[in-house]
Amino acid sequence: MGERVDRENSMAEVQPASRQTTETPVLQPSLSRTRTLALAGVFAPVWFTTLIIAQGFLQPDYSHVRMPISALAAWPTGWIQNFNFYVTGVLAIAFAFALHRAVQPTARGRIGFALLVIGGIGLVLDGIFPWRMVNSVPTEPPAHVVGAILTFAATGLGLIVFSRRLNSDPRWRDLAPYTMCSGIAVLLLFITVGFFAVDDGAPLHPWAGLIQRVLGAVWFACVIVLSYRLLTTVRQSF
Repeated sequence: MGERVDRENSMAEVQPASRQTTETPVLQPSLSRTRTLALAGVFAPVWFTTLIIAQGFLQPDYSHVRMPISALAAWPTGWIQNFNFYVTGVLAIAFAFALHRAVQPTARGRIGFALLVIGGIGLVLDGIFPWRMVNSVPTEPPAHVVGAILTFAATGLGLIVFSRRLNSDPRWRDLAPYTMCSGIAVLLLFITVGFFAVDDGAPLHPWAGLIQRVLGAVWFACVIVLSYRLLTTVRQSF
């Protein structure tokens, strides 16, 4: 009778270990993919900002203070900015998937994720329908306006909505207020640029590029903070 009890105890001790060996190979590739996607959130702001600065040197007539970022596409080297939009859009979509995989799901949690993906698609559309030179004046085509609205409106709303999902996850709750404030700031700055800065004669037109760069800094800072938390969370799970 004593030998039977000892045998059952030894089997109970072995079973968790065997279960762990079958589950770990499944878990680690998933975590590795999430980590790879999270790196997109770090790389995208660096990539985008570096190419913007480089193009400013290539086009002496371009003003970072007066002109929107998209206006760079109107110059002969505009293909660089179009490519910049394509790559950054894909990276933004990858980052949205990383967040979606890492944060605890909620009843309506997919809405914020979908909005962030739409924001990435908007960036790609910005590259497909770039600014053009019309009578030696950088001009924004209507299709690019649609892409810009998708980019900034969907991203701002996406951060606001996704912050509710962050608030439901104990690991992310401390970043929920910051994410919501970042989303609100993105929306407000986008409205400021769109209604009071881009058009000729608008009161803030001389500073349209500067205001848009402040918008980008708020957006990218939030992405980097969330990406760092993503990488930290995934690293602790290995």
